[in-house]
Amino acid sequence: MGWWQGGLWGVAIGVGAATWLWFFWDLWRGSRVLRWLRHGDLGLAPQLYGMWGEAADRARRLIRQGHLETKASDERLHDILAALQASPNGVVLLDEEGRIEWCNQTAEGHFGFDVERDLMQSIGNLVRDPDFTAYYAAQEFSRPVALQGRSSKPSRPVRISVQLHPYGDGRKLLLSQDITALEQAEAMRRDFVANVSHEIRTPLTVLTGFVETLQTLPLNEDERFRYLGMMSQQAARMQSVVQDLLTLSRLEGSPLPGMSEWIPVEALLRRCEDEARGLSSTLTVNQKKHHEISFPALESARAAGHLAGVNAELQSALSNLVNNAVRYTPAGGAIKVNWELLDNGSARFSVSDTGTGIEPEHLPRLTERFYRVDRSRSRETGGTGLGLAIVKHAVQRHGATLQITSVVGKGSTFAVVFPASRVRVKAAAALRSNDEVKKSVAGLSNASMIEPAEH
Repeated sequence: MGWWQGGLWGVAIGVGAATWLWFFWDLWRGSRVLRWLRHGDLGLAPQLYGMWGEAADRARRLIRQGHLETKASDERLHDILAALQASPNGVVLLDEEGRIEWCNQTAEGHFGFDVERDLMQSIGNLVRDPDFTAYYAAQEFSRPVALQGRSSKPSRPVRISVQLHPYGDGRKLLLSQDITALEQAEAMRRDFVANVSHEIRTPLTVLTGFVETLQTLPLNEDERFRYLGMMSQQAARMQSVVQDLLTLSRLEGSPLPGMSEWIPVEALLRRCEDEARGLSSTLTVNQKKHHEISFPALESARAAGHLAGVNAELQSALSNLVNNAVRYTPAGGAIKVNWELLDNGSARFSVSDTGTGIEPEHLPRLTERFYRVDRSRSRETGGTGLGLAIVKHAVQRHGATLQITSVVGKGSTFAVVFPASRVRVKAAAALRSNDEVKKSVAGLSNASMIEPAEH
């Protein structure tokens, strides 16, 4: 067009004008790509051709790939944090200055943290235990330090193990673990070893003294007979302790009892009665008064049905409860043993006595090994301190529960409730037993002059 209008000068002017038009058009296309790159929204990518179109397409692919990689990284980070959140141990991430970057819920419970409130707060300002302060200042993290938990109370102490692990560029990973159960187990182990040693050493010392006496001193027949009797008594005491320990070990290591063996309740009750009366006669042999021991009548015992389980374990558990009542009830007191079928199909074996009773603070610990309310009284009655521990393990293995109630000065009641799945009784007997229980309850509720029984 420039050639047609102006010849060579027209060509030159036309070429210059076309160059500038192309330049501004290309600049406009480039500015569209730059504006899109500043926002980075894939949905707003310009549709262009040529060099800028290819550049925009390549940039779009790179951005999309970056978004996918970022999403994958976020998902991996989320999975890692979820795993740390599910950890049974407390996890706290600290920066170079010891400030909290993140912590899981377990750590919040251990230290009383709040993620929103305490984020980027110094760990030293939040955990003010002197042991932790010294531990953090020493910068020696090869071993953990034990602290008192934030939720610790005098009635329920809580102990937390804390250890720092340096990582990265000055950052630290703080791990915390609730070691309350471990410390209690260790304390129980130490107490158990000390108690076993004491229970064995005491009669062994007595035996050793009597043996030396028999070896070194000339004794007449009566003295020799008396010393041998004392030696036999101490040997029997050691044998009882060892036997009870073996029983506990067998209970803890044996498989749970099945449902194939059914033991008549009548046989269990009669055996308990024979042992109780024999023990009572031994304990009150030189006293004017004797125990008043009552068991279910013969007909009621026969109608009690059967229990599923191991005969030796059930007999040991029930006999221990009855024998304990005899041991800790003064001469002239009453021991009442009862068996009743409950409406839900379960059964309840109970032993009530009129002894001195037990203070409330002792009740939760009665089933601990070698725990005694009155050690001198236990020595006098020949108890080993393992009877109720055996009862607890035996009844738990049979799915039963042990219930203990006591009133100081009035007596105690120890009861075992067996689940319905382990109780089998004839329909007629069960109906008659339930009718008797209902009549008894109705009679008590209608009697205005009779106070409710205390346990």
